[in-house]
Amino acid sequence: MGHITKAKELGNALGRTDEYQAVKRSIEVADGDRELVALRKELEGLEGRIQASLKAGEEPDADTRGEYEGAVGRLQASATYQRLVSAQSNFDKLMAKVNQAIAQGMEEGVKSRIILA
Repeated sequence: MGHITKAKELGNALGRTDEYQAVKRSIEVADGDRELVALRKELEGLEGRIQASLKAGEEPDADTRGEYEGAVGRLQASATYQRLVSAQSNFDKLMAKVNQAIAQGMEEGVKSRIILA
């Protein structure tokens, strides 16, 4: 069985996990939350203004900084956003375990190859 086939099988298995399904559902809910979508657009606009100031070698003005901090606070207070962050965190933990298992398998593969050679 080829390496690409095994990688696809791993991807398929990960896509069926509860952790991935929770992330997928959370993204769908977030994309359908009008208030959250508007807030993300507001943040993107503010980030653009901040980046433009920084590119010009200036500090963002106090109003822009205050608007940005307020928008970030509203984002973090959103239950929809909190669920998304929690789901993503759980999936990240799963992926860390998967990556650890892959690394362990690679080490075992190296050792077994040395023994067989």
